[in-house]
Amino acid sequence: MCTNRIAGILVAATLLAAGTPPLARAEVPTGTPEFSDPLDIDNEYNPFVPFRIKVYKLIKGEGEVYDIDVFRGETRKIHFDGENVECAILEEWAIEDGEVVEISENYFAQADDGTAYYFGEIVNIYEGGELVGHDGSWLVGGPTGSDPDETATASGPAVFMPANPEVGDEWKSEDLPDEGIEEFNTAIAFHRTVRVPAGRFYDVLQVRGETPDVENKWYAPDGGFILSKESGEVLAMIDLEDNDDEDELEEELEEVLEEILGDEEDDD
Repeated sequence: MCTNRIAGILVAATLLAAGTPPLARAEVPTGTPEFSDPLDIDNEYNPFVPFRIKVYKLIKGEGEVYDIDVFRGETRKIHFDGENVECAILEEWAIEDGEVVEISENYFAQADDGTAYYFGEIVNIYEGGELVGHDGSWLVGGPTGSDPDETATASGPAVFMPANPEVGDEWKSEDLPDEGIEEFNTAIAFHRTVRVPAGRFYDVLQVRGETPDVENKWYAPDGGFILSKESGEVLAMIDLEDNDDEDELEEELEEVLEEILGDEEDDD
């Protein structure tokens, strides 16, 4: 990632809503999903592109905050409904004031109807460079192998993004109320144009999430998550890079981390 891209991060994210494009009516699924080709995740608002890296920065709020989404090429099989469902791995990095505070592995698969499902996450929390906990971890079927023992068990995957969301649709992307892990989602609006530092996107879906804190997120066709607003804070995508393979992805990730952490060290 080039330095001139970081230089543009102070551009404010701009929302220009001008009508709602019609979409085919589709009910949010409630039955048991079938996964014939789970890694073919081409959900319009939550695509999984292997070897992609997306970088976000807090452009309104306190502190120097970055998030990095790393779309891994590796997969993980998770047992559900009598079969092992192969899930794609999204690795998420959270960096605050020059320090990595969290790295999580998130597992996704797409059902035959086009709905993207969330099979859980393993959360690694850091303080001063040391691993200190796994709060928020959960998996369909519970922990196995080297998973943290405290990982919560979900009976089934949660709807992360319906195949054809429509205004007013409601779903839960995390559904473990007994563990304090729960998120209610509602499709609020479609925006013809949304601009963030990484570029301009069209026909963008706005989703309100309640955990119970309220956070609004914007998802772009073929680009996925691009923007969020919560309690006066704005996190926006500042860069998106597609890579050819795992080696190239690792090189790009190293450059991203060096640039972000290097910037923080220089600020000190």
